[in-house]
Amino acid sequence: MRTYASAAILVLAANFTASGWAWAGPDKDDRLPIRAITLYRSGVGSFERRGQIDGDATVQLRFNTDQVNDILKSMIVLDLSGNGRIDGVSYGSRDPLAKRLSSFGVDISDEPSLGALLGRLRGAKVTMTMPEGPWTGTILGGETRPESKGPGQAIQVPYVNILTAAGIKSLNLTQALSVDLQDKDLASELQRALTAVAEHRADRTKTVDVTVSGQGSREIVVGYVQEAPVWKASYRLVLPDEGKDASKPGQVTLQGWAIVENTTDEDWSSVVLSLVSGRPVSFRMDLYQPLYVTRPEVPVPTVPGVAPRIFEGGTGGAGEKQDAEAMGKEVRAARRAVATPGKPAAAPAPASASPFRETGASESFGSLSADDMASYAAKSQASAVESGEVFEYQLDHPVTIERQRSAMLPIISDAVTGKRVSIFSAADGSKYPMRGIEMTNSTKLELLPGPISVYDHGTYAGDAQIGHVPAGDKRLLAYSVDLSMTCDTKDGGEDRIQKVRIVKGLAEITSLKRVTRQYSFTNKDAARGRSVIVEHPLLPGWDLKAPEKPYETTESLYRLALNVEKGKQGVLEVVQERIESTTIALMSVGVDGLVQYRKSGGKVSDKVMDAMREAQRRQGLVLDARKKIETLEKEKAGIDTDQGRIRSNMSTIDKTSELYGRYMKKLTEQESRLESIATELDKARAEQTRLEADLSDFLASLDVE
Repeated sequence: MRTYASAAILVLAANFTASGWAWAGPDKDDRLPIRAITLYRSGVGSFERRGQIDGDATVQLRFNTDQVNDILKSMIVLDLSGNGRIDGVSYGSRDPLAKRLSSFGVDISDEPSLGALLGRLRGAKVTMTMPEGPWTGTILGGETRPESKGPGQAIQVPYVNILTAAGIKSLNLTQALSVDLQDKDLASELQRALTAVAEHRADRTKTVDVTVSGQGSREIVVGYVQEAPVWKASYRLVLPDEGKDASKPGQVTLQGWAIVENTTDEDWSSVVLSLVSGRPVSFRMDLYQPLYVTRPEVPVPTVPGVAPRIFEGGTGGAGEKQDAEAMGKEVRAARRAVATPGKPAAAPAPASASPFRETGASESFGSLSADDMASYAAKSQASAVESGEVFEYQLDHPVTIERQRSAMLPIISDAVTGKRVSIFSAADGSKYPMRGIEMTNSTKLELLPGPISVYDHGTYAGDAQIGHVPAGDKRLLAYSVDLSMTCDTKDGGEDRIQKVRIVKGLAEITSLKRVTRQYSFTNKDAARGRSVIVEHPLLPGWDLKAPEKPYETTESLYRLALNVEKGKQGVLEVVQERIESTTIALMSVGVDGLVQYRKSGGKVSDKVMDAMREAQRRQGLVLDARKKIETLEKEKAGIDTDQGRIRSNMSTIDKTSELYGRYMKKLTEQESRLESIATELDKARAEQTRLEADLSDFLASLDVE
């Protein structure tokens, strides 16, 4: 009966442990309850335990195994009385499972097969039960043999070889019915290794012991950081009935709630809860599991053997006497040490007083005082690093949240300034604006990102969402579609040349680009007017010309305001302009191009037109010179071709014939013309060079607009 009762207790304990509860036994120390909790939006929470102890004590704290790393990284222990000493923090170490398994007589860290396991037990005596009966012997080793399973099919079959009284026997492991280790110590080692695997799998909680010593009653503080769910914010916005003129600013009621989850295995009873909006840097590091460094294996240094030597005897001297006296002193000192065992080498130094001073923190639970932390830092030779200011909600009354439960706690209930508006953005793809609220955070608190449920005249009106809103800042909230308003848009634009300037042969053309959009709103509500806010895209590099000043500006949008009376229409025209300058070669524009610029409304002065005409006249002279050169070169090429034909014919006829004489006369005339063409080409090319230089100098000297 005792065996069955013990088994039942173990099963019961395992079931409770698996569900998150761990029994600490009758010696559990509850003297340090949780008094204060600070939750952050970065996934961690700071926990503070406080309590009174008397004399020397060991405080036991239990944590989930996966939380121990955070505890070892962040735990602080303070004795606020100054009359005690923190002796240390101890906990059960956890070797890596593979490391623990490899330390046993049977290494199963790599989950070996039966053949591999028996191979590691070489020399052990076993009894193997086979279909033909049991075999007892000593393991020699294992091997695999190929066996045919059909035509062209072979598999590797494991065998183990054992030394029996009848000789060596090879046994097929696939046919083995059981394997019994005759060495009880070896069987015990295997059982212990398997027990370690089971313990590692069931290792859910760990005990951390905080040991303190001192005189009298003292207040002890233990603080640590561990993983915690991100706390969330949720808001309610209650709009009053403001009558028919609902577009004027008024007071609306804002309620804020914090959603907090207690996912620990301990009740939070009457704790001071703080909710921080900041995101401190936090990471995980495996400090719990022992870390082993692979060390190189260096061979033992050896020196070659030296042949023995025989030395002759010598006469005694002063050195021998001094060595003998020194040897005698060492022997006598060793004998005295043996005769008086356990005598300490030196008296222990007196325990120093705790560096922490009484701060009065026992009267008010919350975060530690600056003096406490400063003293602790000085003692530990650590330095604090400022990570930036954060906003903190601290509830003004203690909070109780049972383990594995959540709570919604009120953090804001205040009046803020709100104005009913209709918000229109063409990017939404709808012709209807959105009903919204322009809310100013007139509280002294910061609003964190979260959803807002809007209630209008006591009825749910829709949901909105906000980001981070500092105190005094303003935000737009859109919560439903305003079906009583419609909007039509019409886009336009123009590109007009404003000015043409000629500088050193280049035409600088300054253009005015303009884009327009017209918003036409129709208010079909015969009872209420609308205060409309239009979100219009902000074009980088463009200037807003109409309206004269935006209602509000963001990084990518203009917000423009328009009031539309009840039952009427309203029009908002948005104009954005940009000045662009383009530089092109003057001669590529031409007089015709400038005339066209003038006709399109561009400002082209008479001086620019006159300079353009003179430049074109000079360019015409250059073109005439080029044409003359082309004509002469073409004529010369024709004469050369004709002379080739004539000389070819003359080679085949009689030199005394009439035709031969005619060819000679023509060749003579052509040679005279070639000489004239050469002279004319020289003059024409010189004239072209002069005219081109004249045009270039003229263009380079131009500076008119």
